[in-house]
Amino acid sequence: MTERFSPKPAWLKVRAPGGESFTHLKEMFRKLDLHTVCEEARCPNMGECWSEGTATIMLLGDVCTRGCRFCAVTTGNPKGAVDVREPEHVARALAQLELQYVVLTMVDRDDLLDGGASHVSRTVSRLKELRPDMLVETLLGDFAGNHDYVDISTEGTPDVWAHNIEVVRRLQRTIRDVRCSYEQSLGVLARVKEKNPSMLTKSSIMVGIGETDEEVIETMRDLRAANVDLLTLGQYLRPTPKHASVDRYVTPDAFERFREVGESLGFSYVASGPLVRSSYKAAEVFVRSFLRPGDTEGAKRALEERLVVAREKAKERGAELSGSALVAREAQAIVSAERLVRRAAG
Repeated sequence: MTERFSPKPAWLKVRAPGGESFTHLKEMFRKLDLHTVCEEARCPNMGECWSEGTATIMLLGDVCTRGCRFCAVTTGNPKGAVDVREPEHVARALAQLELQYVVLTMVDRDDLLDGGASHVSRTVSRLKELRPDMLVETLLGDFAGNHDYVDISTEGTPDVWAHNIEVVRRLQRTIRDVRCSYEQSLGVLARVKEKNPSMLTKSSIMVGIGETDEEVIETMRDLRAANVDLLTLGQYLRPTPKHASVDRYVTPDAFERFREVGESLGFSYVASGPLVRSSYKAAEVFVRSFLRPGDTEGAKRALEERLVVAREKAKERGAELSGSALVAREAQAIVSAERLVRRAAG
């Protein structure tokens, strides 16, 4: 097991993000009151992803009803707190940004009647109305295994529906919240493909937290059996001394072997590397796996062309929505928070 203050290997060191595109997007996120997971999680790939027109936005607050040993998000009871204007606000704000791909994620909200599924679905639907050129991925929880809620979460028709299994089967009980489970995660991923065979599904595995290589490969096989299309694998890094320890630093060569195994198992795309996170280069993953499979140069051109279109559309929407980005649509479109909150029995 690695020591708390042991130095990280050279392959985990990256330059601080910067550049004109990065600075512009950061200013816009502040101006439009958008909260990126990229910044809050101090993602090492933030600069790279933002420059390619990809970002991850958090919905439904920053208090999670679950407490996993790898995650630094605050655990607590949000008590049904919901900003019912958020779907409209987020959609209008994102529509003004030079993004070609956005990941909408959320904390677990077991305090809400449908776990927040309808809230996410409304956000996706509205964003696609305003920016049909933008690709949208939803990175969601397991909705306590309730397939009706999973179905609701897909109604906005995101381009990719993602849920992370996080760790291998043996480590589920010690690393994830007791309300999560390996089978439950596989079940919700399989459900999406069952209801929407054409919708791409995606999951992620952390390594270096106590698993063996054989267990990682077993997890990959189980995800393929659930018809998961896209897979990411990355190094676990301990957020604070209170969280699970890093067991090992997996080498780049080992990550390359995982990629090769994943491709042999039939995943449409495998992103595997020490700094890879679940939303790593999400636009490239989508384009290379779905729009330009097997065509590296074609994928590169497609990404560049999509980014040009995104910049044009952002300017158009920015002009249309100027001064009203924070204003919700018609009052009748706003859902009462009372209808969303899970009330205690009795």
